[in-house]
Amino acid sequence: MVVASFHASHEQLPPSRLIESVRAAEAAGFQGVTSSDHLAPWSERQGESGYAWSWLGAALEATSIPIGVVTAPGQRYHPAIVAQAIATLAEMYPGRPWVALGSGEALNEHVTGDPWPSKADRDRRLLECVEIIRTLLHGEEVSHQGLVAVDRARIWSLPEHPPPIFGAAVSEQTAGRVSGWADGLITVHQPIERLRRVIDAFRDGDGGAKPICVQIHLSWAQTEAEALEIAHEQWRTNVFGPEIAWNLELPEQFDEAARTVRPDDVRESVLISADPERHVDWLQEVIELGVDELSLHCVGRDQEPFIDAFAEHVLPKVVL
Repeated sequence: MVVASFHASHEQLPPSRLIESVRAAEAAGFQGVTSSDHLAPWSERQGESGYAWSWLGAALEATSIPIGVVTAPGQRYHPAIVAQAIATLAEMYPGRPWVALGSGEALNEHVTGDPWPSKADRDRRLLECVEIIRTLLHGEEVSHQGLVAVDRARIWSLPEHPPPIFGAAVSEQTAGRVSGWADGLITVHQPIERLRRVIDAFRDGDGGAKPICVQIHLSWAQTEAEALEIAHEQWRTNVFGPEIAWNLELPEQFDEAARTVRPDDVRESVLISADPERHVDWLQEVIELGVDELSLHCVGRDQEPFIDAFAEHVLPKVVL
């Protein structure tokens, strides 16, 4: 069975509106929620960035479906604090929260004032954090000296069962690396053959039959022109490769980098169509790769029309 989840984009909506949106999504038939965790938006036009961990507690209380968050321990968040946050949510809402851990973006992490590490160092730091978090979630005391330091940490309020910890990856190389420690993979939609290679790299490592979630950025509106305009206005700062996306530090830098991005340039990163059947076809392509969850992110700021349209015309054809 494939699960269709609603993606809550903190960069684009105030937390209070996101709560309304996840309630509406659950009522419409979405079976889960995924959440970003940003300190800053990708663009000044997006204009928001609520604190994900406060919001997650409210969202779990307001709904009855699983909710996952993609977060980056090691710089902005100490791994012991991440472990405590995970444990608290999982104790209060057993079986519903899950977390995906990634190596982060300078956009969110530069605020500590610490140097932004190389990708290789970020990957090593992430692995240290994963081991620390897992150990703490099993109730053990942790002391550690490495790329992060921990002094006699222990989590006292624990869930009966630790929630799954997914690995976040965009490239084949990262997908292969996280397969060794992750309970599942979350990745983003990209041209189908490239996406296939990312998924295969995870499975061919130690990923095996572990669950895979694909986040899909899309733009739907009543007309094609409106859908394209929304995608270009809200998401043109998100068309760049990792060397730009992970290393720029401020929303205005992303806006400057995107000054020459044309509307049609956004189509490689965002599935843009006013035709629900076209979206069904795109989602079926992803489903045929054997994924377990589709995290649907409509990149506009008005979520309810998307929720209603997809509940009526799309979800019944892709959720079996």
